[in-house]
Amino acid sequence: MLARVFSCAVIGLDGVVLEVEVDTGGGLPKMVIVGLPDAAVQESRERVQSAVKNSGLYYPRKKVTVNLAPASVRKEGPVYDLPIAVGVLIATEQISADCVSDAMVIGELSLDGGVRHVRGILPMAALARDEGFKKLYVPAVDAAEAALIPDVEIYPVDSLSTLFEHLNGGQPISLTPPILPEDAEIEVRTDFSEVKGQEHVKRALEVAAAGGHNVLMIGPPGAGKTLLARAMPAILPRMSIDEALDVTRIYSVADQLPADVPLIRSRPFRAPHHTISHAGLVGGGNWPHPGEISLAHRGVLFLDELPEFGKRVLEVLRQPIEDKVVTISRASGSLTFPANFMLVAAMNPCPCGYYGDNLKPCTCSSSAVTNYQKRISGPLMDRIDIHMHVPRVNYQKLSSKRQGESSKDIRFRVEKARQRQLARFNGSGLVNNAEMNPAQIRKYCQLDEPSQALIRTAMKQLQLTARGYHRVLKLARTIADLAESDDITQVHLAEALQYRPKDYYG
Repeated sequence: MLARVFSCAVIGLDGVVLEVEVDTGGGLPKMVIVGLPDAAVQESRERVQSAVKNSGLYYPRKKVTVNLAPASVRKEGPVYDLPIAVGVLIATEQISADCVSDAMVIGELSLDGGVRHVRGILPMAALARDEGFKKLYVPAVDAAEAALIPDVEIYPVDSLSTLFEHLNGGQPISLTPPILPEDAEIEVRTDFSEVKGQEHVKRALEVAAAGGHNVLMIGPPGAGKTLLARAMPAILPRMSIDEALDVTRIYSVADQLPADVPLIRSRPFRAPHHTISHAGLVGGGNWPHPGEISLAHRGVLFLDELPEFGKRVLEVLRQPIEDKVVTISRASGSLTFPANFMLVAAMNPCPCGYYGDNLKPCTCSSSAVTNYQKRISGPLMDRIDIHMHVPRVNYQKLSSKRQGESSKDIRFRVEKARQRQLARFNGSGLVNNAEMNPAQIRKYCQLDEPSQALIRTAMKQLQLTARGYHRVLKLARTIADLAESDDITQVHLAEALQYRPKDYYG
């Protein structure tokens, strides 16, 4: 008898409907799986056989052929264990095919028949809804994640025997109610009030958060660069529901979603070590998975000790910073992952870290300093909007009992500036000033005569490229938004120009 059960594969961040066809016929007892399965799918043979037997159900002593269609889609992982087992039960007439005709079945089986967690449940549930499936059978531990998608019935399955009883009209499985996302308070791990001094750097980071701009902090060791970077998520605006679902989908596919957190509401903060590989940063592998820049989507990617990263690793950041997506190409095809992140980088001015310091002398030669700073290419530096010198903090400020402005107060101003931007870009799909293209810059960043004279002079003195010119205008637009000004004035433009790269240590 031929049985057909619907399941799902995840390609990149999107789901694809699969038909799991199970046929029992004559021949020696064995299971054959066809349809471009990987090693984990091939191992389903042993898991399914043991799970069916240990659940007290009948497993046929004959040849079982499993076809995963369409055959052109490569199948990965143990997600097809449960649909194959259900197909075997239908093919041996232990359950009726009508029970799962309008359902999608997903899950990994243990040898005792238990159903285990699988990655990528959120895009699978979204696909089930979009394709018109009424029911979705998922591992019980993943039911809360699937319940984020409305208009589909979610059945949490903890074992094959439980599912068998449910489909045969015995003990029914209770539906998981839909989960309605609620606003969550932002988790503050490092508050800006704890950072002593560095008021000008805090202002720069506030501007960066308000407009989604990239930042580079340069200063001696111990000046507070890492502490400031780790305080950034606390001043970023709350994520919208669409943004939260977007981020959660990436973490679900990457299998990095915490077990007790069905929906990520805090903006991601990723801080990879400088030994990270090219594939680890941008994503890749034989089966391409999201890398750190995609895991930082809608959040912060912090690169500490920037010159210590490999040159090839840094250069691959150039395209994602501009396009907000990363495309991974393989012989079998291309996959595109979102990568709309804020880059926050930190570096020392030289190998010893004290070039230009007013207290501790530098021990590096001039050639060593030059070579160290040249590890960051000009094109990458040009893609960073804000360049800040972070000086040593003196004793008076460190020992002061006076608390600085809290992250909550700064975030209030940032959210007001973002609201102005959302109103301005209504319907265009943009969420902040950093995403503007040249046409939008021309429309929203018009300058009066004094401001034009200032930017004309700055273009010559700072030798701004066309990209640098556009980035100054976007930065000035953000500063004007923080000041609740509809027009960009000379004051806003002057502050934006202060954040361009310069020789801090000459």
